[in-house]
Formats: sequence, C-alpha cells, structure tokens
Amino acid sequence: MAVPIPRACRVAISLVGVATGTLALTVASAAHVHPTAGADTGSGNCPNTAAATQGWGEPNRADDFTDPAALGHWSVYDGPGHAGNGRRTPAAVSVADGKLTITGDAEGNSGGMAWLPGQLHGRWEACVKSSPSGPGYHSLLLLWPDGENWPVGGEVDFMEIADPTRQSVEAWLHYGPNDERESSVVQMDSTQWHSWAVEWTPQRIAMFVDGVQWWETTDPAHLPPGPMHLCIQLDNFGGDLGDGADIAVDWVRQYSL
Repeated sequence: MAVPIPRACRVAISLVGVATGTLALTVASAAHVHPTAGADTGSGNCPNTAAATQGWGEPNRADDFTDPAALGHWSVYDGPGHAGNGRRTPAAVSVADGKLTITGDAEGNSGGMAWLPGQLHGRWEACVKSSPSGPGYHSLLLLWPDGENWPVGGEVDFMEIADPTRQSVEAWLHYGPNDERESSVVQMDSTQWHSWAVEWTPQRIAMFVDGVQWWETTDPAHLPPGPMHLCIQLDNFGGDLGDGADIAVDWVRQYSL
C-alpha cells in the first residue's frame, strides 16, 4: 500500500516568537530541574528530556532502534521525493548500532517514515542529530494528520533544519484550509545530539529542546482538529544537495496526556 507523503511545503514569512536570547540561559540551568517522581528521565545520547522536566511519566510507545526489525513498526516511504525532487526510498533508511539513520545522497534520493496510528493530543520526543549538508536537504520531525487531510488537518514541524551548517532550527505550525502558519527559530548546534519534543493539548502546542520549552502557541483556532502521528524525514527541497546528508535518531517516544 502506498504511503501518502507529507509535503512540508514552505514559503518565506516573517518569524515570530524567537526565543534564542533566553534559551541559552535556560538550557544551561536545565540540569537543576528536578524530574517528577516516576517520570521517564532520559537515556542514551540525550539525558535531558522534556519527559523528565515536565513529568510526562511513562511512554505509551517507544523505539530505541536496537534491532533492524524495528522498522517493521513504521511506514517507510517509497515514492517521489518532496515536491517531486528525487525519490524517497526504503534503501535510505537503516537501523544499526542502536540508532536509526536516514541518508540522502548527492543525486537527491532520501527517505522518511511515519509512526502510525497517531493519537488525538499527546507528546512526542526524539533524540536526534543531523550532518551538515547542502542547502537542499532539510531534516524534520513533524506531526502529520492521520486522515491525510492536509492542510485542513494541520501540520506541526517541531524540528525543521534548513540551515546547511545545522546551527539554526525552525518550528512551523500549519493550520486552516489556506495553510496559514506560525513559526519560530532557535539557535542550536544540531550536529550534536539533542532531544526535541512537542506537547499538544486542547489548549496549546509547546516545543522543547533538551527538556526546556522554547516556543508555544495558545490560539485554539490554530490547533489540529484530529489525530496526528510522528514522521521523521530527510527532505530534498531541490537545488544544491552538496555531497548528501544524514539524520541520526537514537530513540523516539510517544506519550498520552
């Protein structure tokens, strides 16, 4: 069965809610936040997590990528690339040495995968790093509507890295029938391991890095109307792809409210 592919289209708009100035101070003090009793306190390459600092408890779903058979629990893309650029191929997706790797080559072949089914409201977190690349490759963690009814179903990009040096990370919230958007940017060296998380409640969407909140929106008209699922993608946006790119994932977790 063909897997519908998220478009993750972008246009230039003004950025709001930039949190860079305060985030560096907050992240530096994150180790002093005491986790709630019984919380998931992080592991592997990302010991500082939103699950720990926010007290999310135990995940209802998790993947530590310790076995290549883990890919059987994902819908791995096989078809045209983002906006028709190159292809998304299962050959670009692999599990070895306790991590997931999605690789994009210089010819534009890359990959992505979806964790189905999703849920209505919840939290998702992943431990990720991305290699520098040509400007044509974007690394993404996003929520996509189970009903494939984009744009009405919304889209939540809680880690999008378009910067070739991987020093700047974007957030995008798509909503409404005309694909309106909110966005923000945080400065973070994403060539190193960091935990990226999103919390979606009936009242808000909030985004976290290494256990610290860096952006939120509370406008109920901007929140997704139905269940969403996690997608991990290395998208070919066309143009200069350099020598290729890769995104590595140590683990992913899903939590209910």
